[in-house]
Amino acid sequence: MLTKDVAICIRAVDYSETSQIVTFFTRTNGKLSAIAKGSKRPKSAFDGPLEVFSHGSIVFSDSSKEKLATLTEFEQQPGFSNLPMSLFALNCCLFAAELVNLLTDDYDPHPQLFDSFLQFLQNINERPAASSCDESRRGKRKTRDKRRSALSLLILFQLTLLKEIGLQPILHACTNCKNSFSKDWPQVFFSSSANGLICKDCEASFPDKVRLTKSAANCLADVKLIAKSDEKVLNEIEKILIHHFSETLGKQPKMAKHILRN
Repeated sequence: MLTKDVAICIRAVDYSETSQIVTFFTRTNGKLSAIAKGSKRPKSAFDGPLEVFSHGSIVFSDSSKEKLATLTEFEQQPGFSNLPMSLFALNCCLFAAELVNLLTDDYDPHPQLFDSFLQFLQNINERPAASSCDESRRGKRKTRDKRRSALSLLILFQLTLLKEIGLQPILHACTNCKNSFSKDWPQVFFSSSANGLICKDCEASFPDKVRLTKSAANCLADVKLIAKSDEKVLNEIEKILIHHFSETLGKQPKMAKHILRN
């Protein structure tokens, strides 16, 4: 049976001299792996080898969900797979794709997550136009701004990912005593085992807790603040999220080391 869907390629590996095995995150069917026969041939049915982040309409044949599907058509849309991203933005995209791959199950659809992932990839590639003169005078500042912007987009996507897969952390109150979060809390902690914020009165019960600055805690409690936060705060939040993903998965994602500065 042939099935049509819209998809984003999140992984592609060589299978033979002419074929690939690709992992798609689709809107209606969730994550699936398929063999793209002949995709590496110069005149393939897919307009050449499939690349990570290529997206568009796919048609696949799937006789059994326990086996690889067979990709029969892929109508690629103009997008971000060939755009000249900064290295950091590329790493953010690769990290997001890795998390989607690790935290979703085959054939378990998450249409809202698909939309958010596609929007994340589109947003992270948007960049303001600037003249060569501007670039010369403000190059370092623009590089910092682009990094900060990419990191904020990654954080927002990661929080959406956790929500959509049913692992949304509690960030508006202490997960233990249920006391609502307040900027007046003397100390704030995050516990991965508790899946959320912990107040000072409860922190002794959670040996895995990590202390947060007030700025980071405020951003987590009100995500609207994330886009305007400085890089130091964003790095702190991302470090917490990487720790949380690592605890959830039982291992650190491979791309995590490329996101945070030493």
